[in-house]
Amino acid sequence: MHILRNVCLFVFIALLSSCKENSNAQVSAQTTDPVETNPPHTDFKPAFEGQTRAPGMQTETGLDIDVIAESIGQPWGITHLPDGRLLITDKFGFMQIFDTDGNLISKITGFPAVDPDGQGGLLDVTLDPDFETNRMLYWTFSEPYQEGNLTSVAKGKLAGEEDTIENSEVIFRAEPAYNGRLHYGSRLLFDEDGYLFVSTGERSDKATRMQAQDLDSGYGKIFRMTTNGDPAPNNPFISNVEAVPQIYTYGHRNVQGLAIHPETKALWGGEFGPKGGDEINLIIPGKNYGWPIITYGLEYSGDAVGEGIAQKEGMEQPNYYWDPAISFSGITFYNGEISEWKNNLFLACLAGSHIARLKIENDKVVGEERLLADEGERFRDVHQGKDGKLYAITDSGKIYKISTKDE
Repeated sequence: MHILRNVCLFVFIALLSSCKENSNAQVSAQTTDPVETNPPHTDFKPAFEGQTRAPGMQTETGLDIDVIAESIGQPWGITHLPDGRLLITDKFGFMQIFDTDGNLISKITGFPAVDPDGQGGLLDVTLDPDFETNRMLYWTFSEPYQEGNLTSVAKGKLAGEEDTIENSEVIFRAEPAYNGRLHYGSRLLFDEDGYLFVSTGERSDKATRMQAQDLDSGYGKIFRMTTNGDPAPNNPFISNVEAVPQIYTYGHRNVQGLAIHPETKALWGGEFGPKGGDEINLIIPGKNYGWPIITYGLEYSGDAVGEGIAQKEGMEQPNYYWDPAISFSGITFYNGEISEWKNNLFLACLAGSHIARLKIENDKVVGEERLLADEGERFRDVHQGKDGKLYAITDSGKIYKISTKDE
């Protein structure tokens, strides 16, 4: 009897210990250390808990990572055609169509001249909501203009042979022109109402950056417009005679990421900080996002930006920021077949040399993962294809395909 009781007691203790270990394992899996291990450049305190360095997380689904094309040029933006083929811009003034195995189908020419110096060139591209009937494309580019250049939006018809653009026209210019090489933005995105979002940079230099705060300037803005470049009818500053009526939000540094949440339909924007201070923002019409008055970064010299403050009344706080910077460009929300990635936000990182995955709950980042960090690539854009797979392009001219191992 004593032996049986001791055995039962031993089994009970073992089961209790096992349950405790499993419980700890679950907690550990959900709350790992942040993926960023380097010290920040600044001593700014976050405005709220979880604004930076969220817990790390790791994808459990097995993934296939394939380089499906190399040496395609210098790609900048990627989207897909209605049949699923990939449409990719090149900063030197043309586009290319690839199938989802990475085979080149055609090269598209006939675009207006671009200024490819520095960060300029042919930048982003998107399809008209009625592309299948009108075959219209929209693109942004650094246009040589007056005594300098600027970010422009153009549209044109993709010819039936898919090798040229017909009847191209510029529908919007983010004036004034400036003789510079940096911070053009820019991304393009249609909303559900058929209006076009366009993002721009503030042209980087101290001589221009304050125009991000000016409503009569096209620098450092997110615009919302019709397919002809006119202001969307309910824009927040449309009744302000001194404002550019296409302005949706202002106070941005250099927005190269725009994405709409698959379920909430909210617009999110991503922008470069200087030395630290990259931001992800929920974009709310009429709001001021603070640059260059507030930032969680520094000048590249290490000096403070302006007064050296990160918070100010009347200016929006980023939903999430990075210090050090990861320098991300294109972003996209995921709604494919990998359940643990549902509604996660993916970021193509340049200096960070990885693809970041963010889990967002109630508009806050609650988890962060770094994918493809061992590839050593500057990822320029990431896009979910019609087939539900993720495709990414790099500054070195590669196309990556990310899919599940069981396919």
